[in-house]
Amino acid sequence: MENSQITMCNPINLDYRFSVDNVSRRDGAHPCVILYKDEYYLFMSDADGYYHSNDLLHWNFISTNLPVEENAPTVVNIEDELYFTASGTSAIYKTDNPINGQWEVAVDSLPYHVAEPMLFYDEGRLFLYSGSGNSVPLTGVELDPKTFFPKDSPLPLIVSDKEKNGWEVAGDYHTWKDLSLWIEGTWMTKYNNRYYLQYASSGIQFKGSNEGVYLSDNPLGPFTLAKHNPFAYKPEGFINGVGNGCVFQDRYGNYWYAGTVAVTAKCLFERRVSLYPVFFDKDSVMYAYTGMGDYPMLIPDKKISTPQELFPGWMLLSYNKVTRASSELRKYPACCAVDENIRSWWSAGTGDKGEYLSVDLGEECEVYAIQVNFADHDADVVGRNDSICYQYYLEQSDDGKKWEMLKDKSSNTVDAPHDYFQLEKPIRSRYFRIMNIHCLSGKFSISGFRVFGKAGKLPPEEVKSFRVIRDEMDRRNVTIKWKKAVDAVGYNIRYGTSPDKLYHNYMVYGDTEVTIRSLHTGQMYYFTIDSFNEGGITYNSKIEQIL
Repeated sequence: MENSQITMCNPINLDYRFSVDNVSRRDGAHPCVILYKDEYYLFMSDADGYYHSNDLLHWNFISTNLPVEENAPTVVNIEDELYFTASGTSAIYKTDNPINGQWEVAVDSLPYHVAEPMLFYDEGRLFLYSGSGNSVPLTGVELDPKTFFPKDSPLPLIVSDKEKNGWEVAGDYHTWKDLSLWIEGTWMTKYNNRYYLQYASSGIQFKGSNEGVYLSDNPLGPFTLAKHNPFAYKPEGFINGVGNGCVFQDRYGNYWYAGTVAVTAKCLFERRVSLYPVFFDKDSVMYAYTGMGDYPMLIPDKKISTPQELFPGWMLLSYNKVTRASSELRKYPACCAVDENIRSWWSAGTGDKGEYLSVDLGEECEVYAIQVNFADHDADVVGRNDSICYQYYLEQSDDGKKWEMLKDKSSNTVDAPHDYFQLEKPIRSRYFRIMNIHCLSGKFSISGFRVFGKAGKLPPEEVKSFRVIRDEMDRRNVTIKWKKAVDAVGYNIRYGTSPDKLYHNYMVYGDTEVTIRSLHTGQMYYFTIDSFNEGGITYNSKIEQIL
């Protein structure tokens, strides 16, 4: 049976540039995606250029004369021309042909400096939103669309309120209550004549990094906090953190959120970009859906209306399965390649040809896709060059002894640190192996060797009972406890401010208790827990309310 569904898997597989400072690691953050003349362009910090795509799956790097060393770029379409600026930049650049990378100066000197700006064009009017810090509000101002000069003084629009907003507290799990709050990364979306002003909080380096949203009937407010917050949130799973990103529409009118993934293993500023669908419900509630957000996801070729339309039903088959390796470093054992944590990895003892890692799925499974995430352990690479690539064999076996080629990348010249393969036809197999042919630098190392498909088993039992306990001393926190469901590998906690709006997702592997610290003190919430394994997902019909 051929596989006609076209999928992607987060994080986006870009040739993220290596840093140019004293720690060799990849970085990409603050994405800005725009659809222009039916094609997609992705700008971000620390890229030394930007990217072009026809399908949101394959991205080509474009060298440019823009000041790309500046952070947090913003690009806006004004009367069929693109305009660019970024944090610290005192000029505006424009083009009507972004594919060639050459831009001209539209305004050479502005009377203001901005931090993490966002330019928003709204029916002939132009607005600038900006701000980044722990003691200043995020602001907005109307600009003259010809000169880009302000028409008035900037207005304060958003101030932090971490005493009520649990998602604004810093840390991986919002536990750093004494750390000064940093809010940043404004972004504006207009839908049905309402204005959705988004902002990043909790710290872009943390797993709890998220995107909040305020609402108004006017582009400069006054704004009120939306009931559903944060609008984008993904603190667990293989990749974590979604703050400091952008919302855009694809060519079919679907909304998407491109957010910043917090890797932060080698350095605080080690990041990637992920992509999640965005929806507006019947009450115009805006939410980014992150459930199973680092599993394969369909790329739509039409307008969709629900998150379920994007899930192909392929489950993770490799989690915590038995691994074997040609060699391993003591602190980086082979099991780290299947622990669903991008911050840990397996490293071979060398970068030599022949180093390998294999995984035993435990049974013969129907496999649809594989993702290989390289860790670049001990790499000594600076910047971007054409010689950076990974060359390897990807093999499969029925018995773990006789191996057959699944993907020959021994002549590969493309830098793909998060290589994702959707097989033309699903195969039935049990063992998978990756063998090094050429390692760009350092050791052959992998943070995630992830196999997706369907196992020959039923989904787990439903979670039959669970308790939701709100911390009355700190109403930002809630603890959920449940009994293990038979055959469950993990759980997805869905919750929200209404029983029909369970838009938040919190993934848990193995455990049967978790504390979530991202609530608003003044709101009631509703919770349910779905169970999943290699055979599928069992959705729970029971919903618990907390006041």
